[in-house]
Amino acid sequence: MTQGKLGRILSSVAKRMRADFDQSRNFSHNGEAGTSRETLVRQFLDSYLPLHVEAVHNAEIVTASGETSPQCDIVLTARGTPPFTMLNGYRILPNECVYGVVEVKTKLDKEQLIDACNKISKLRRMSKDSYRPTPGLIPRKTLAHGKVYDFFPTSGIIVAFDSLKLETIGKHLMEWCQTRPPAEWPDSVWVLGKGQLQWQNPGSRLLERSPEPGSLLAQVDADESQDILLALALHLNIHFSDAWMHPLDLVPYAGATRLGRITRRWRMTPVGSPPKVLDR
Repeated sequence: MTQGKLGRILSSVAKRMRADFDQSRNFSHNGEAGTSRETLVRQFLDSYLPLHVEAVHNAEIVTASGETSPQCDIVLTARGTPPFTMLNGYRILPNECVYGVVEVKTKLDKEQLIDACNKISKLRRMSKDSYRPTPGLIPRKTLAHGKVYDFFPTSGIIVAFDSLKLETIGKHLMEWCQTRPPAEWPDSVWVLGKGQLQWQNPGSRLLERSPEPGSLLAQVDADESQDILLALALHLNIHFSDAWMHPLDLVPYAGATRLGRITRRWRMTPVGSPPKVLDR
């Protein structure tokens, strides 16, 4: 049946990802194994993200005011974002063009969870204000984390190939979130073969794309036949199908850097008359 076709496809994808993950255990260098696993996740994201969103592996995010992010495993950015530099596949990206980040963990424990949460928290606090005004258009807004943004706030997702018990990870996540506002909380946590942690509306009991004040944290155990990938594919569609950005303004990134010096100007004169030179 067509209704179950996507589920069957993603079930086979999950099995292949697990097999590739097991194969990566044979790498003697931890860096090679980590890169391989991040590549597996990026390839999955490339297949199921909306076409206007690009998954970039191994990137750093900067702002016009000079803020710099830690190195990010995977950055979800507007397709066509100008990289400030690209060297051996490493990219530096302007924060205004960033829709989200995905932190990839081999085995998620308390230390790794806190590391990922701290990165997401820092990214959410980085400024996004270098946009060109678009006169005549109705201003666009995004509602998330109990706030109204005039840009698309950075999403934060954690994906792991293994973890402690999902219940234990949930407790650690709640402890971390207790002292911080929802705007800094990760949007979801996904563990292959186990399930996911997502925020739930306490009234409707519906799962939410982002945490809101008063949200419940729900543990969703994976269906053995589907693993987490069908749910993750749907989550990505809901989360990023309406991702948007204002036109990027690169001028503030130039700062006070000198671009040149005006040495001569001309003023238009009547036809047949030589142009008038204003400066010599």
